Amino acid sequence: MLFDTHVHLNADQFNEDKEEVINRAFDSGVKHMVVVGFDRKTIPLALEIAEQYETIYAAVGWHPVDAIDMTEEDLAWIESLSEHPKVIALGEMGLDYHWDKSPKDVQKEVFRRQIRLAKKVNMPIIIHNREATEDIIEVLSEENAGEIGGIMHCYNDSAEYVQTFLDMNFYISLGGPVTFKNASLPKEVAVQVPLNRLLIETDAPFLAPHPNRGKRNEPAYVKLVAEKIAQLREMRFDELGKITTENAFELFNLH
Repeated sequence: MLFDTHVHLNADQFNEDKEEVINRAFDSGVKHMVVVGFDRKTIPLALEIAEQYETIYAAVGWHPVDAIDMTEEDLAWIESLSEHPKVIALGEMGLDYHWDKSPKDVQKEVFRRQIRLAKKVNMPIIIHNREATEDIIEVLSEENAGEIGGIMHCYNDSAEYVQTFLDMNFYISLGGPVTFKNASLPKEVAVQVPLNRLLIETDAPFLAPHPNRGKRNEPAYVKLVAEKIAQLREMRFDELGKITTENAFELFNLH
């Protein structure tokens, strides 16, 4: 039984065959998923999908690339949605210094406000980090985000930062890149993270694992991620699946 902790089934890439994609995931042993909504378009779609399937949940937040677009009304909307029975986390939120649509100071402010909201409603957060690790650590630390914890989503940083995030009460989630032949960093991280703080994800439709790299990713492929990590850790695939699923249940308070 596998748990894909981060998937965008609400993306346009799944408009034509969403139901088939979901059924393929279920057939592959992926019994639980979190659909992440991060703007005015994707949040309602995430909720819609979560409402249709018992074991699919939603996360709602505001993506850092679009931080400049977030209004007071949007933040209030996210707060109201935190009471929805299928919403189990806030995010994805964070910092993205790769694209320059939103100035860094705006991104930081929107990030801080979402952390404060998550603490207010007592929900874990899902962190998007692109080329901004030092600032992410600074914001999480200053806002005492460890009180709620959450996920470093699709962790793509060096192993040296892993302990910093673990100490801040965050789980480390790995996706398709751990299967890439030339990707030594995620492989190193996959072996280093304590088993009780490890999660798996696809980030579908992005970052499809080998041998589907470059194609549309889908939640069924989280099995490839789990298989690779099990191989790297020299443990049984079913054991890794069980542990990472239990970790997700623990984090999202689904017991």
